[in-house]
Amino acid sequence: MTSRTIESLFEQYGPAYKWYATASVMMGCIATILSSTMFNVAMPDIMGEFGMGQDQVQWLSTGFLAAMTTCMLLTGWALTAYGPLTAYMAALIAFSAGSLIGGVANSPEALILGRVIQGGAAGLIQPLTMVVILSVFDSSKRGLAMGIYTLGIVVAPALGPTLGGVLVDNYSWRYICFIGIPLCIVGSVLVLVFLPRQDKRNDDVGAFDLLGFILLCLAVGSLLSGISNGQRLGWDSNFVIVSFVVSGYSWVAFLVREKTCKAPLLPLGAYTNPRFLAATVVSFILGMGLYGSTYLIPLFVELVQGYTPTEAGIMLLPAGLALGILAPISGKMADRFPPNLLIILGLALFAWSSFLMGGADTSTDFWVFSGWVLLSRVGLAFISPALNSGAIRVLPPEQMGHGAGNINFMRQLGGAVGIGILSVYLERETTLYCQAFNAMQPGTHIATDTLVNISRILMKAGSYDIFSQAMRPPAAYHFLSKMIAAKGQMMGFRGSFLLTAVVFAAGIIPAWFVRQSRKRG
Repeated sequence: MTSRTIESLFEQYGPAYKWYATASVMMGCIATILSSTMFNVAMPDIMGEFGMGQDQVQWLSTGFLAAMTTCMLLTGWALTAYGPLTAYMAALIAFSAGSLIGGVANSPEALILGRVIQGGAAGLIQPLTMVVILSVFDSSKRGLAMGIYTLGIVVAPALGPTLGGVLVDNYSWRYICFIGIPLCIVGSVLVLVFLPRQDKRNDDVGAFDLLGFILLCLAVGSLLSGISNGQRLGWDSNFVIVSFVVSGYSWVAFLVREKTCKAPLLPLGAYTNPRFLAATVVSFILGMGLYGSTYLIPLFVELVQGYTPTEAGIMLLPAGLALGILAPISGKMADRFPPNLLIILGLALFAWSSFLMGGADTSTDFWVFSGWVLLSRVGLAFISPALNSGAIRVLPPEQMGHGAGNINFMRQLGGAVGIGILSVYLERETTLYCQAFNAMQPGTHIATDTLVNISRILMKAGSYDIFSQAMRPPAAYHFLSKMIAAKGQMMGFRGSFLLTAVVFAAGIIPAWFVRQSRKRG
């Protein structure tokens, strides 16, 4: 087998080759991101089938994102050592294997294992997709290229819950695992034809940084484990404290290792560029908002507003369609306008959307809430192309592969940490509000007055005779406790949405520095 370069492929297929290569790698990219978000609407069904508690089921998302985050930094080494074709094909095969394991799993451990394998493969597929697209597009069209890339990175999370809800309601949650396999098969055929290949492994790349990879896995895994178990076990418990200590020392050891290693997973030289550093901070915030909101919104409309998984997914559909239309347009805008201005506009829109969601309740209209979700996705359409192209432009060509991996790494790390923090914050806020509402304890004047008022409302509605027996103790206080729990849960979601708004508003500060110098521009 002989080497096949991008130049020779352009000679063979002409200018249209860039679109062939883009379509090829986007297949796997879309499959991985759909898988990362569709599980949100399937969690209750999975818990019911396997008898899993919240402390177990959360690892379906946490394990996926942790594996994805750590494996993203393998991109530069895999690309240099084996070339885009071999690296991409290996990742597609691994993702398909993980999907199959998860789909046929008969135990929680097997399902979590399948999700971890999926996540590790996705960590390679997404940045490799970004590198290939940037390689086949001219430098003056990289904003457009990133707009196309955004279709997979941002639209798929918006559409994932919709498709996932339909599959869960009409078939089984297992189809969520299987749905990505056909896309991987089609993608495998296409990349064999359209991706460049090298005839043998590049031995000049250096040895794989195994120690650095182990330290990174410890750092990320311990951090997420501490966050996810803090509320359940107590933030001062030995397990949580040890998790954070191990994570802290592992991060320090990892950075020292990367500074001294000849072939590091995470070259730190790019971070000396202040514009690239600012871009990574914004990318972290973007991940928190994108995955955090995709996690919160389906839960809110299902648990608080009582929607089915399909209805919850349909609520995100208009936003996904709008994002699909706007992403290429904003990509072209990123070629013409300063990237920091587009990023700031997108952050402001997303913060505004989250602020509006902070006022939602059980009576919020379906299409009103859907409009707020759409507003957030319009903001994301402005952020992603400008952020990706703006970050890569400031780096020399030899750092492009690592730079792409770093940007994706920070986004996924932000998503993993964001989901962990928001889930903990949601549970904590819900508990605090329920405790505050528990002033209405049985026998207190507040509880008695509340029950009297409810009885009067029912009597005026002509339903007093029906509910009169139910409104007597202890059934009356059981009814009251359910009201308190529902109200506390709603207030917890409100606080979580407002926290998201604050984080995105704070992201405007580093976003200002993601700008090109006049010389580069």
